[in-house]
Amino acid sequence: MTTDAANPAAVRTAPVRDHGSVLWAVTDCWNITRRTLTHYQRHPSAVVWQLGFPILSVLLYGYVFGSAMKVPGGGDYREFLMPGMFAMTMAMGFMNTTVAVVTDAARGVVDRFRSMPMAPSAFASGRGAADLVVAAAELTILAVTALLMGWRAEGGVPAGLAAFGLLLLLRFSLIWVGVWLGMLVPTPEAAGGLYAVAFPVTMISSTFVAPSLMPGWLGTIAAWNPISSTATATRELFGNPVAGGGTWVEEHAVLMAVVWPLAITLVCLPLAVRRFQRLSR
Repeated sequence: MTTDAANPAAVRTAPVRDHGSVLWAVTDCWNITRRTLTHYQRHPSAVVWQLGFPILSVLLYGYVFGSAMKVPGGGDYREFLMPGMFAMTMAMGFMNTTVAVVTDAARGVVDRFRSMPMAPSAFASGRGAADLVVAAAELTILAVTALLMGWRAEGGVPAGLAAFGLLLLLRFSLIWVGVWLGMLVPTPEAAGGLYAVAFPVTMISSTFVAPSLMPGWLGTIAAWNPISSTATATRELFGNPVAGGGTWVEEHAVLMAVVWPLAITLVCLPLAVRRFQRLSR
């Protein structure tokens, strides 16, 4: 910051970095990503919780309820369950994002980022990239656990990779929901209360049972749930029992497993970036 000689009262600010530069935006995104992953490295308990809970869920639902559930049209229930559990875990991960963001906000970390010459999109994109890395680790561990339980992907390697891609796409879209909500709720305690909303949303889907087995109105809601589209699409790609109900959204599950996450991203990513820019104004 310099002062004009002719007018000492006039203050000239130093040049600031061009926030519109793609290179700077990518660099800032990487810095936020590295900061988030370093946080996990220094707090291993968070990693144990995020990676351990999905394993316990798979074991619980697979062995406790597995022998009591039937798949419409036949097929092994565990083969039906595993893709649904993958989708549910990817969907519930947005709560971890929400809690992490609101915790950063409560500690003043977000305000510190806003005071820096940083690209406006860097906080959201960096958080999203880091959470996607963690999601890939979760999915890998879940898949290994499922294989040890006897689950198999019978659809071939290309179809199996496509299924895992759809699961990560779902997680990617819901990360922006988590970032946005994390900058809306006032405290980490309030963010924890969102589980009361998130859990029914994931349960009213085709994760555990086919929507056709539910009451008509509830089955319709479950069939149009984005989590159901991803669960049904991955079952098809993995070659596992599908038990579709014959509705349009179930018959075009692979298409909707792409459309839903793209729509969520197009809505929530700009909202997250805009909310970050408007904090404390």
